[in-house]
Amino acid sequence: MPQQPIRFVTFLAPNIYPVYRFVADYVAEKLKYPTELTDGVSFDQFATNQADVGFICGLPYVQLADQHPPAVKLLAAPVLQGERYQDRPIYFSDVIVRRDSPFQTFTDLRGCSWSYNDPTSHSGYNLTRYWLAKLGETGCYFSRIVQAGFHQKSIRLVCTGEIDASAIDSQVLGVELRDYPELAEQVRIVETFGPSPIQPVVASCHVPDSLATDICAVLLAMGDDPAAQAALDRGLVKRFVEVSDTDYDEIRAMCSLAVGVDLAPHHINFL
Repeated sequence: MPQQPIRFVTFLAPNIYPVYRFVADYVAEKLKYPTELTDGVSFDQFATNQADVGFICGLPYVQLADQHPPAVKLLAAPVLQGERYQDRPIYFSDVIVRRDSPFQTFTDLRGCSWSYNDPTSHSGYNLTRYWLAKLGETGCYFSRIVQAGFHQKSIRLVCTGEIDASAIDSQVLGVELRDYPELAEQVRIVETFGPSPIQPVVASCHVPDSLATDICAVLLAMGDDPAAQAALDRGLVKRFVEVSDTDYDEIRAMCSLAVGVDLAPHHINFL
């Protein structure tokens, strides 16, 4: 009887998809076990035995891990290339505007239009709410808010002038500006939120501990494999490292502070 594939799902940005595809294939090769990768449909897939391993944002991770019983367990997390990441599993959210706009800081954006990718995103949504909470502001800080669906869409909305500003995952922004250098000429960063714990790779809690341990070991070894480096480079990934649940307490604390900040659903547009 053929083996049931390890079902990988991704809920993260499409421009990093080649890395997730490679990781799933790499695990299959090293463990001699079939794998498949699909786009995630719902985070309930982990609890309902429809997904085994996931690439997810830190915000849904803490929500899933804090369920009773937990729906997921940590496997590893990426360390990104570049000095700003301090050789640690962290990332940032960069607030971008059009290069020719008059805005110089986040405080210049009061009354402007804003785009975020998705309400399950820490970098695009939760961090903005947290930042506003720290300033004693609400979602009404912005005159208009657009839910774009993906960071890549938000970048282009800013480039075309349809939206004044957006907070973009620094990994996604780095890859997009590398692959589309014409975009780099059209935007600039006026503020940086973070660092925050980076998006982890998780396993559903129904995955046996022995298999989860084996998958984790493969992920941790990838950074030492020259054959894997070209694929990791496509996502600006240096290597994968172990992380613990307490590493994500920072996101839990940000959620607690941001709980009273609503990004004004009465004037959100959906694209």
